[in-house]
Amino acid sequence: MTTNKKTLVLGASTKPHRYSNMAMRKLTNYKHDTVAFGLREGEEYGVTIDTELKDYENIDTVTLYLNPARQKDYYDYIVSLQPNRVIFNPGTENPEFYSILKTNNIDFEIACTLVMLSTNQY
Repeated sequence: MTTNKKTLVLGASTKPHRYSNMAMRKLTNYKHDTVAFGLREGEEYGVTIDTELKDYENIDTVTLYLNPARQKDYYDYIVSLQPNRVIFNPGTENPEFYSILKTNNIDFEIACTLVMLSTNQY
């Protein structure tokens, strides 16, 4: 049985070749409630991509698709959501942010959301 883990895809894209887009598809296929934030609004797989930060409730996981320099603008926002964990997908690794998350008792994983879902480790 899959446990529904409400997930925020941060850095979402409507472009099918982008990993954030693939993650939205796979998350919805695995029946995880999915919300998304990106620079351009749109809708993919029934998920609206918001262009304004919202106070999403009950976020279990934030999966990052922003490079470390772009993440800085979202540190406080992500911490304010109090997710159970943050996933740093390939290319998003950020030791500075790891420290902030540790200080705020938020777990993090350096992993690939797509692989985690495919191998039932999500």
